[in-house]
Amino acid sequence: MPQFPEPYWRDSTELPSFERLTEDIETDTVIIGGGIAGITAAYLLGKEGTKVVLLDASNILNGTTGHTTAKITAQHGLIYEELISHFGEDTARLYYEANNEAVQFLKNTVNKHKINCDFSEEDAYVYTNSSEYIQKLINEYKAYEKLGISSEYLAEIPIPVEMKAAIVMKSQAQFHPLKYLTSLIDEIVKDGGKIYDNTTAENIEKGKKPVVVTRDGNRLTCSNVIISSHFPFYDKTGGYFARMHAERSYVLAVKPEKQYPGGMYINAEQPTRSLRSASIDGEQLILVGGEGHVTGHGINTSEHYAALEDFAEKTFGIKEIPYRWSAQDLITLDKLPYIGNITDNNPNILVATGFRKWGMTNGTVAALLLCDIIAGRKNKYEELFTPSRFNTDPSLKRLFSQNAEVAKSFIGGKLDHPDRKPEELNQDEGAVVMINGKRTGAYKDKNGEVHLVDTTCTHMGCELEWNNGERTWDCPCHGSRFSYKGDVVEGPAVSPLKRINIS
Repeated sequence: MPQFPEPYWRDSTELPSFERLTEDIETDTVIIGGGIAGITAAYLLGKEGTKVVLLDASNILNGTTGHTTAKITAQHGLIYEELISHFGEDTARLYYEANNEAVQFLKNTVNKHKINCDFSEEDAYVYTNSSEYIQKLINEYKAYEKLGISSEYLAEIPIPVEMKAAIVMKSQAQFHPLKYLTSLIDEIVKDGGKIYDNTTAENIEKGKKPVVVTRDGNRLTCSNVIISSHFPFYDKTGGYFARMHAERSYVLAVKPEKQYPGGMYINAEQPTRSLRSASIDGEQLILVGGEGHVTGHGINTSEHYAALEDFAEKTFGIKEIPYRWSAQDLITLDKLPYIGNITDNNPNILVATGFRKWGMTNGTVAALLLCDIIAGRKNKYEELFTPSRFNTDPSLKRLFSQNAEVAKSFIGGKLDHPDRKPEELNQDEGAVVMINGKRTGAYKDKNGEVHLVDTTCTHMGCELEWNNGERTWDCPCHGSRFSYKGDVVEGPAVSPLKRINIS
């Protein structure tokens, strides 16, 4: 496996590059995070004449949006029967309408700007080969009928998998997300927006005119701040670290032996198997995804890729696997995104997070909603997605469960005393070792150089676990990830790991 596998999207796109921020700025709105939510919000605000500055801590489009499978759909697994059961038919209908409007917005934007982004309309299928899930699919189909969603209940689907039942949501879509978003970036710049990458926001000074402070000490004074940086780097009293958990999932881009019949597919049971088509240089690819698990809690991560490879071989055959990558997504307590004021007493600091692996539509929903909030326009989805909500059923149960698991991981990590030493590592191997009686993270690279870091997460002090698939240190408590050199790869942590020098 390549040391740093590149997602197909990034490798097949000439991405724009921007300079790092080096001065203080005053503007209307600062957006932190260069994914689909942040870029779409900047695009929309720019079209309304708002002065926008967008910051990204890494290279633009390098985060979760660059690792998606890019299904444009309001079909988010078995979600609608669950929403009806927990919150009622009106809430479920609002969630569908919000995401359906996002699907239409994406279609219309592609047409409006004539964006060459491999856009195609596709039906979205959920299928099962488990007898116990048949009734769940029937219940989901009944939920579709209640909500007026165009759908069918099926005994067969076009792909060669073992299955017992399926449902399909008609007229959804897929595209190349980075080709789409680079077109929006062009529009942002054309409308006077400023974009800075490799610029890390570290703090926000609250007030009528909030000030975003970067790691380099630059200050951005504005009227509104949108935090769409995947995990909110600025949390303070919002408690987002306790109200979400991070999940990793994996993707193979396969050149198949058999022809792909079209459509987008996901199974209902675990482990997840997701399928959609793509193309490279006119040759067909199949994106095979799934194998999700809570960050820092998975098996040997290479085994997840092996499981997807076995599935791909059995279904379509494999000529070649040119790309493979992983993604990280945030799941809220009630499975609905948090979009709106970061807390009730911070009306000009807004957040968009918790898209639950369906970021193409939920991220677009977030951009549309946040722009309405900033403009003072009424939006019927504001209450549905407000971050200040707390639905007793099922939020309370999941809150206790998640935080009990965090406590278990925190204590377990502190009690772990490995017996390995750095010199025992093979090349391209990482592990927790003991140095002078202290738990230390060690990775020996392919040249034999050993990189040592403190394995205590800089977010809240949990002990990190080695991820051999991506060669990162992952936090089992709140999902922060660090490179083997200690640099932050994923939040909520904002500070790097301490590097250990024993020479």
